[in-house]
Amino acid sequence: MSQSIPEPAYIEPSSIEPDNVANYDVADGVARLDTALRQLLAERSIALADTLLVGIRTGGLWVAEALANHAGLSSELADAHTGALNIAFYRDDFTRIGLHPKVTPSSLPFSIDDRHILLVDDVIRSGRTIRAAMNELFDFGRPASITLVCLCDAGQRELPVQPDLAAMRVRLPDSRRVKLRKDPDLRLEIVGPHVDSAPQSEPSRNQ
Repeated sequence: MSQSIPEPAYIEPSSIEPDNVANYDVADGVARLDTALRQLLAERSIALADTLLVGIRTGGLWVAEALANHAGLSSELADAHTGALNIAFYRDDFTRIGLHPKVTPSSLPFSIDDRHILLVDDVIRSGRTIRAAMNELFDFGRPASITLVCLCDAGQRELPVQPDLAAMRVRLPDSRRVKLRKDPDLRLEIVGPHVDSAPQSEPSRNQ
C-alpha cells in the first residue's frame, strides 16, 4: 500500500520591482521566513530545537541572528545554536581574486554530524556562494540535512541551486547586485554602475 507524500510547505516570495528594493521591510521578510520555516520543519518531522542555524558571513549571519531573535530564542540558546561560515577559502574564484585582508574565520561552536542544518544567506544569485558553503560544511562533518533559507532570490542562477525558502525575489541586470546593510536595522539596497551606495566594509560575494 503506497503512502501519500505530504505537500511541501511553500512560501511564495514577494516579487519586488528594483525601484522598491530599498523600501522592502526586512523585518517582515524575516517574520515570513520564520513562519514558513516552522511549517516546513513540521512537515519534515524536525523539531526547531534539533536544528542548527548557520549563517554565511556577513549578511547571511545577520539574517540567521534575526531569525533566532524572531523565534524567541534566549541569547544563550541562540549562541549555542547559531554558527557562522566564511566561504573565502572555498570560492571557485579564490585563485583569481586572492584573500581579503579582513577575513573573519568561520565559527561553528558545535558538531554538525547528524544534525539538521538551516543554512542562511541574505541574497542568492548565481548559486556559487551556496556551493562553496556546502563544501565547507562537509569539511566540518556530515549533517543529516541542509535546508537553504534566503532573504532575497535575485535570480541569474549559474548553478542548479535553489533555496527551500525565500522571502522575496527581484530581477536585475547582470551589472547590478542586491546588498544587505545593517545601520543599525537591516535594509536592502541595489549596488552597481550608476547606483549610489555606501562604502563596503566587506568584499562583495558572487552570491
